[in-house]
Order: sequence, then structure tokens, then C-alpha cells
Amino acid sequence: MTREHIISKDGTPIAVWTSGDGPPLVMVHGAMADHLALAALVPLLEPHVTVHAVDRRGRGASGDRDGYAVEREFADVAAVVDATARRSGRQGVLYGHSYGATCALGAAALTRNLAGLVLYEPGFAGVFAYPPGWLDRLEDLLAAGAVEDAVVLAMRERAGVTPAQLNAMRAAPSWAARVAAGPTIARELRFDQSVAFRAADHAGIDTPVLLLLGEHSPPGQRRVVQEIAAALPDCRIAVLAGQQHVAQVAAPQLVARELVTFVDSLRSSRAMV
Repeated sequence: MTREHIISKDGTPIAVWTSGDGPPLVMVHGAMADHLALAALVPLLEPHVTVHAVDRRGRGASGDRDGYAVEREFADVAAVVDATARRSGRQGVLYGHSYGATCALGAAALTRNLAGLVLYEPGFAGVFAYPPGWLDRLEDLLAAGAVEDAVVLAMRERAGVTPAQLNAMRAAPSWAARVAAGPTIARELRFDQSVAFRAADHAGIDTPVLLLLGEHSPPGQRRVVQEIAAALPDCRIAVLAGQQHVAQVAAPQLVARELVTFVDSLRSSRAMV
């Protein structure tokens, strides 16, 4: 695996970790993570695609800037997609999980270098009903320096991670990176609480889209996924049997199978050349 930095529109260096062989697949992790959150998934994909795993701004080996805005993350992801397309000489597929899927969806409107888009449960208002004071409680933990406690709170009560899944995540090498990214949680969950999906914001996206949804994910998540599917002209939903929001950790083979099948379908149709 090699690392490089791609410079985003506002000058922020975005780290990208590359491995594998085949058509380009840019992968964008969710909140409370860096590219290591994809660690169980990447080896399953490397025989089929060239994986470009992103560290989103503010985490991992990427830079950050004051005055956060999600639109900057859209531009970050689009810059990576464009750079990988220039290098490979062909369009690629973009995959995002959770908040990373929100960033991938926003990036899709900023690039013409996508053959396909895969979104695993994007985060928008309505996915989770935030109890009064919940985000204040999380921010109090962060302000007190109890970053790991804040990450555990968000994993259990926001992401719906079970105790067994949480124990597995804490034992994984990626856990330290999740804690290191803890200070960025609040800015992303504030967006998740307040910004609803609006079809008009994504009207120009006509690339094939695959939406991944856990079979046991909450009703709010299902509603948002269905709203996105209804708004995009070339879109289908694949349900991950027995899963919720963290299948790329709990059952990475299911996610890898959907990704590889989607990439193969684009190659068969010559959408990916």
C-alpha cells in the first residue's frame, strides 16, 4: 500500500492510500474514523480493483482548516476522483459509508469522472432522532478530554453498534484512529441532525448508483435511503442481510460482494472503460 497527498480546492492535503489491481475505486470512510476503518474490506477488493482509500480532512494523514463546511469535503473527494481518473485514464467508482457516503454524494455533482457511485447509508437529518441535549452531552465529553467516552457514546447510541461489535472494534488496529478522530464527531453529527436530503441538490447526478442498506437498520435510515433512491434516475437498493450500519466491519464479505458485482456490471455494460 502506498500513500500520497492530493491537494484539494482550498489547498488542504488529502491523504490517499492505494493498493490492488484493476479499475479505480475511491473509498470514503465515515465519522469517527480514518482509512483504517476500511481495513477488513480492502483485502477482499484488491484482487478486483485498485483501491484508493481516503483519509478525510481532519483525520489520519490528511490536513484540515478552520471554518469547517461539508462542501469542502465534497471538493476533497471530487479532487481524489479526478486525480485517480487522470492517472488511470478511465472513470472509476466512488464508495462512501455513512457521513462518507454523504460526502461522496456531494462530490458526485462536482466531477465528470465517475462510472458509478455506491452509498452505504448516507447520513442526513431524520436518520436518527436526537434526544434533547444528546449532542450537548457528547460535546461536554469532548470538552472534558474524554474523547474515547465520546466515541463509545456515539457508536452505541448513534450508530447502533452492539456490545459485541463494539468490543471487536475496540480490539481492531483502527480503534486508535477512531479515537484520534473523536474531536471531529460533533461537527459531523450537527450536520446529521439538521440537514435533510433534498432531491434538488442532486438533480444533476445521472451515473449509476447502488445504495446499500442494512436489513436491520432503523426506520429513519430506511426512509432516507428510499428518498435518495427515488430522487436519482439510475439507482437501486441492495439490502445487506442480517446487518445494520457497520457491515463493513461486521460482515465485510457482504459489502465486498456488492461492490465487486457492481463494478463488474459497469465493465460489462462498458460504462467503466
